[in-house]
Amino acid sequence: MRVLIVEDDADLCGMIQSRLSREGYEADVCHNGGDAVYYIEQHAYDLILLDRMLPDGSGTGILKHMRDAGIQAHVIITTALNGIGDRVEGLDAGADDYLVKPYDTDELLARIRAVSRRSARIETKGLIFEDIELNPANSTLIGPSGVRELSGREAALMAIFIKNPDRLLKRSMLLAKVWGPDADIEDGNLDNYIHFLRRRLKAVNSTVIIKTARGIGYSLVKM
Repeated sequence: MRVLIVEDDADLCGMIQSRLSREGYEADVCHNGGDAVYYIEQHAYDLILLDRMLPDGSGTGILKHMRDAGIQAHVIITTALNGIGDRVEGLDAGADDYLVKPYDTDELLARIRAVSRRSARIETKGLIFEDIELNPANSTLIGPSGVRELSGREAALMAIFIKNPDRLLKRSMLLAKVWGPDADIEDGNLDNYIHFLRRRLKAVNSTVIIKTARGIGYSLVKM
């Protein structure tokens, strides 16, 4: 799971990032609203730990912008504000949970696991589009003529396509989501993995194809 920590307290931010990394999460950090919006718009994160009060704006404002843009990453708001109205406003803006400062990192981890389990229950059912099904639990692609195993990155990329069928997905979004927004990789790596997925689709005799919009991105469509 990839987590973005949005927190203006640099010491707290570093402590949380270190603990999450030790627990096996991939964690990036930023300290203001402007950077947060940039990173969030890369569609790279499964969960965002979002400070409600930032130097250049409010976390709830960023959250509303996210939801209006259709970005569905899980969000846990963190704040020193503990009033009922504050919690209701945060949850109504689209937060999945609300954590009051100061908090223990063990509680934070428990909240993250709880939010993750909600997604896991959905993912275990499989992702289906037309005549293919992706099983995220064991990274297999099922089609009309059989099953093919996928690598971890192939499965992650295919999951994005199946969750966004018939939609043109930009290259930058796919790279950020699968490899991370700051990953130092060759742009051609994406094309290689698209080639691999096309071979997998052909191997299971699917009528689904990955269509290229040259210089822009790709879309998963029925042939």
